[in-house]
Amino acid sequence: MWKRLLPVLVLLVLVIAAPLVLRRDTEVAQAGSGDDRVVIITPHNDSIRSEFGEAFATHWQNKTGRTIFIDWRAPGGGGEIKKLISGAFGAAEDLGKEGTEFDIFFGGGTKDFIDQAKLGRLAKLEVFETEPEWFGENRIPPGFSGETYHDPGHRWVGVCVSQFGIVYNRDAIRWIDVPPPQRWSDLGDPSYFGRLALADPTKSSSVTQAFEMLVQEQMQDVIRERGDSPAAREEGWRRGMNLLQRLGANARYFTDSASKIPLDVAMGDAAAGTCIDFYGRSFEDAVRRRDGSSRLHWVSPVGGTSVSVDSIAVFRGAPNMEIAQEFVRFCLSEEGQLLWNLKPGVEGGPKSRSLRRLPVRRDLYTPANLKNFTDPGALPYERTGEFVYQPELTGKAFDALRVIFRAMCMDPHDELKHAWKKLAVEGRGDPAPIFGTEGLGYAEVMDGLVPMLERDDPLEVSRAMTDLSKRFAAQYEAAANGKGGTP
Repeated sequence: MWKRLLPVLVLLVLVIAAPLVLRRDTEVAQAGSGDDRVVIITPHNDSIRSEFGEAFATHWQNKTGRTIFIDWRAPGGGGEIKKLISGAFGAAEDLGKEGTEFDIFFGGGTKDFIDQAKLGRLAKLEVFETEPEWFGENRIPPGFSGETYHDPGHRWVGVCVSQFGIVYNRDAIRWIDVPPPQRWSDLGDPSYFGRLALADPTKSSSVTQAFEMLVQEQMQDVIRERGDSPAAREEGWRRGMNLLQRLGANARYFTDSASKIPLDVAMGDAAAGTCIDFYGRSFEDAVRRRDGSSRLHWVSPVGGTSVSVDSIAVFRGAPNMEIAQEFVRFCLSEEGQLLWNLKPGVEGGPKSRSLRRLPVRRDLYTPANLKNFTDPGALPYERTGEFVYQPELTGKAFDALRVIFRAMCMDPHDELKHAWKKLAVEGRGDPAPIFGTEGLGYAEVMDGLVPMLERDDPLEVSRAMTDLSKRFAAQYEAAANGKGGTP
């Protein structure tokens, strides 16, 4: 028994120790030494920071004959990074400076990079001019599955691809007697009540993106059935909101640590959860049995997720601009790209463990390379499913989805769970009254909430969301008491 639990216990220790590791990075940064230095803000984990740091240090020394110290700044997810960048640029602008102490923004979804580019905080990347042969449909495409892979103005570029999906525990699924989940909607089954692990979208852009995929899948389904029209968009959006409510009702918790979800699913504390592919695959391997089987499995939802990119950019006025531009070039080179998925120990591969990410460069998925890949069957450009992201449907509502989910599912979670348990899980009434979304229609969000968020008035948003949370709490209480309707 202990042999089976050991990998899980090791993972648990790593999760608990993560804050200490991040704090240690900052402490070491102050004492680091080298001929040169570069400062990188990133949400990437310790393995990625370590492997790319060591590989680039070797590359830089071979190229210049100089040593380099990489000062990693890893404050957390996209939300924390956005606050750090905004504060740093605000302080620098107050002093009349062109840029900040930061050089590179490495990792995170395209939304974070698009926002920083719009604010004028990113520099033009030289790699587009120095290595034009690396770009094109058969190498780094401008986009794929509806996602954008690099900025038209060349201020950011994707370095690896990923998909959002579902991680589940095979044993737990059998115990609650449901088929293995294949679609987002499967997670709304009342059988998952108290057994679904979700993350807080206000702390993570990647989680918000997963929720956006879920909502857009519902919209695309209706549009395929009825044709694109305002009424079809409204109905699809309503179905998406209702599915988010179902997931929120089933949720055991809302974590601010994405790695906690596959860990808890592996331990059986949750039956399933939403998870990005590399986390799912890594934990699936960590609990693999001697016979090659694993109780954990990650799946890409059928017709419900696109292939998106994690990106990189150089900050405007970067103190170490030459090094920063070379780091980007290195990440897009064959050497840097293969590091994402080569097996540990093979030539050019990571030193300690596989990073379980997938290169963005399409030309590197060759038989010769794939035989040394940790995930040779992933093939992101071939196995995309039926989903193509349509930014015109939900792109503008990205930030709105963060606050909607919090007001609709997180703040009134106790009331939502109580109503769902009584009406749907225990079958003591019609759960339909739970799902009123008055005030959150598609047009209302696009014409009202989205412009409010763009005005960037925290007090105005806070008041609106507080009122919305109270309304949903009252709605769920009324539903549980059999009164129905929206208060």
